[in-house]
Amino acid sequence: MTQAPIFQPMGPEHLDGALQLSRAAGWPHRREDWELVLGISQGVVALKQALVMATALVTPFGNVGMVNMIIVDQRMRGCGFGRQIIGQAMALIRPREWRLVATPSGLPLYEKLGFAACGPVQQHQGTAPDLPAPLGIRWATDADIAAIAQMDADALGADRRSLLDALAQPGRIALKPGKGYAAIRAFGLGEVIGPVIADDLATAQELIAFLFGGRAGSFIRIDTTEDCGLGPWLAQIGLRVVDRPVAMQTGTPAKPGTHTRFALAAQALG
Repeated sequence: MTQAPIFQPMGPEHLDGALQLSRAAGWPHRREDWELVLGISQGVVALKQALVMATALVTPFGNVGMVNMIIVDQRMRGCGFGRQIIGQAMALIRPREWRLVATPSGLPLYEKLGFAACGPVQQHQGTAPDLPAPLGIRWATDADIAAIAQMDADALGADRRSLLDALAQPGRIALKPGKGYAAIRAFGLGEVIGPVIADDLATAQELIAFLFGGRAGSFIRIDTTEDCGLGPWLAQIGLRVVDRPVAMQTGTPAKPGTHTRFALAAQALG
């Protein structure tokens, strides 16, 4: 009889196996990218003869929970295994609202789990252009994180302080006080810009232009939502759309505030 996979809480000891699984699926994630998400999340891993066969994480952001890092080994697909491990992960926390970003192949499964599509996401990537440096923007300090967290919560109705603390390194968060912020970090093939939270499109563009400073020609990725209006400008400056996953949610959506999310922290983290 073929041995059935064993489900366990996911921990740092499973990161190497998870990395192999994501590489086989064509994901660009490095081990450090997995570490970032796992460090602020809980999750489940499926093991078969000590091999990681599937992963599912959930990230608690106050009343909002993100479902992410869902991968099932190709040999285990098509038999309800994905639904099983997602259910086990979602049982770990009890938010009022669930969110995720789905690939086209995962969309039917998430619909069966009660998720509804709420808008397309556009993954832009390319080389950073050489843009004029905007005025009124500076690098954030530790003393700014509380105000940044307030803007973030206003835009998303979620408490992402754990994520912001993880991103708060010197020279990594650009701030226009009272107007918005944008973060940049190493990811995959280069760097990713996000989150970008601002009170208008012009401010979002200025924050991104600030982060391009000194990076002309380097690889940049930005994930944005179609409805925020940032996409046409990103395409104009040379960051083309390479993928269009779908944002989904279930539960009671948070009421929008005066700030807008113009770029995701990551598809895994919203």
